[in-house]
Amino acid sequence: MEEKPKTMLAPSEIEAVGSMLEDLKKLRETLILETAELSVDFNDINAGYLRSAKNLLHYLSLRRHDLRPVQQRLVSLGLSSLGRSEACVLSTLDAVIRALTIFLGQPLPDTEVDTIPKVDILEGPDLLAEHTDQLLGCVRNDRNVRIMVTMPTEAALDESVILNLLARGMNCMRINCAHDTPEIWMGMISNLRKAEQSIGVDCRVFMDLGGPKIRTGEIPPGPKVMHIRPKRDEYGTMVIPARIWLTSEKSPTNAPDGCDGQFRVSNSFLECLRHCDEITFLDVRKKSRKWTVVGMTERGCWVESIKACYVVPGTKLHLRNGKPEQSVCQIADFPPRPGFVLLNRGDSLIVTAQPGPEESTIQNPQGNPLACPAISCTMPKIVSQVRPGETIWFDDGKIGGVIEQVEQDRFLVKIQHARAEGSKLRSGKGINLPDSQLSIDAITPEDIQNLAFIAEHADAIEMSFANSAHDVRSLEKSLEAINVAKPALVLKIETLKGFENLPPMLLAAMRWPSCGVMIARGDLAVECGYERLAEVQEEILWVCEAAHVPVIWATQVLERLAQKGLPSRAEISDVVMAHRAECVMLNKGPHISEAVEVLDNILNRMQSHQRKKRAMLRELKLAHVKL
Repeated sequence: MEEKPKTMLAPSEIEAVGSMLEDLKKLRETLILETAELSVDFNDINAGYLRSAKNLLHYLSLRRHDLRPVQQRLVSLGLSSLGRSEACVLSTLDAVIRALTIFLGQPLPDTEVDTIPKVDILEGPDLLAEHTDQLLGCVRNDRNVRIMVTMPTEAALDESVILNLLARGMNCMRINCAHDTPEIWMGMISNLRKAEQSIGVDCRVFMDLGGPKIRTGEIPPGPKVMHIRPKRDEYGTMVIPARIWLTSEKSPTNAPDGCDGQFRVSNSFLECLRHCDEITFLDVRKKSRKWTVVGMTERGCWVESIKACYVVPGTKLHLRNGKPEQSVCQIADFPPRPGFVLLNRGDSLIVTAQPGPEESTIQNPQGNPLACPAISCTMPKIVSQVRPGETIWFDDGKIGGVIEQVEQDRFLVKIQHARAEGSKLRSGKGINLPDSQLSIDAITPEDIQNLAFIAEHADAIEMSFANSAHDVRSLEKSLEAINVAKPALVLKIETLKGFENLPPMLLAAMRWPSCGVMIARGDLAVECGYERLAEVQEEILWVCEAAHVPVIWATQVLERLAQKGLPSRAEISDVVMAHRAECVMLNKGPHISEAVEVLDNILNRMQSHQRKKRAMLRELKLAHVKL
């Protein structure tokens, strides 16, 4: 008779393995019991997400336990540590239990039959890939992670913008409905369809609802004056002249990239300009200044200035050697400089429900009247919903403070975070209240106006500031009210409340034909704190993988490259982390085409090294180096 192989473990170690096996069996029973006790109506879940929903519930139950003590022990036995079980929780746990049972020579346990079958180990990644294809479209060029790009206004006017992006690797086009108009959006979509036919590829259209964004109200504008100045070195010597764009007063065009200022002038004056012509004028300080014509196009004219100047509407421009009747023109009217409130640490600021004077009076916590700057907000109802002691952030976290005093139509803020030299708070800047329990409608009247257009033209709708499952159902009811079919849904997680309510929101989103999640890291970082952002985005990735729901990694990805043409080292590392998502979003910028090309290159390189949390052990050239 063949002798059975003997274990190398001591009796005490075998006893420890047996105890661990019993603990894992109890853990499995707990997962099944806790999932069954939840009041989740699986009849509401889309058929394609039934097993994903069940796996999500198993994962949430698993993560209610501290598994660290058992993980290292499992690894020492050559077994899974359960650290990569997100996509197939029960099957991974069953595989470990089965291996330990065989190791101890015990009979294998019977596996119960569930009405919703569990996700097998090999099926988990396949389900996520299937749902990703449904939402983001099929991949091309063998790159698994898609690239999404937010469209600038120029994409509706210039066909080459989208054509270049598509050629360099864009898979999804994002239109932010907080900006532009339906006519502009339609122009973007039309140019995309032309580009698709030209290149022979498909691209999904995502449209972003503006949502209930709280912003600072109007601030009285500054003077109508533009300061034009060349670039100088440390010694004050001019090194790069200022570039000014002159365009037609009747049919103006936006300035190309690299413009330091633009002005509208008469058509007759523009027609007289020739290369190397000189334009003279007196600026608002009565300083004599000269501009030199350096470029002519059908859209306008480039001029350069080697000296600083302050220009106001009505400034007279004189063309040397021009015809007498056409040699003089006035600069047309232009908007004033944006107003601002300068805030330093320790300053007080009044936030009001309605616009009022630039300065107001409020009682401080000691009961004394306090006069300080005042600014309104775009959502008056929140003024009465905040409480003393809660934090408030302005302008993407650049300015922060604590609410000290609350009255019916205003509250007092003590500024605690600002730049050493003071920070300028302008109108239209975001306000975040992470500690406040706000009652705000998830769908704004502007959103409802845009829903019909979005449902007709977009492949997916992105829901901004999604905070609860109720918000998701509100959007669903809004679409039903206008009798349109539901497109795919993307939940933008950009508040602390939205993050904390992500699991029930995912279950609500699984009622839709297709769904995804966007990690909107801008507002989310302000809400949860920059120190915690890395932890929060990790948790979102884990929970969404358990739900087999694709994730879009967004905000400030390669931002410096897109804006300035040169990436930072931190940006490159960020993209490497972003590879763990199913899609990476880039925001618009002068160098966006280059950013898409760089992102495409990095994503292609990284996918052979890592997928989610699993290292891909491809052959390394470095391993062949002679030692």
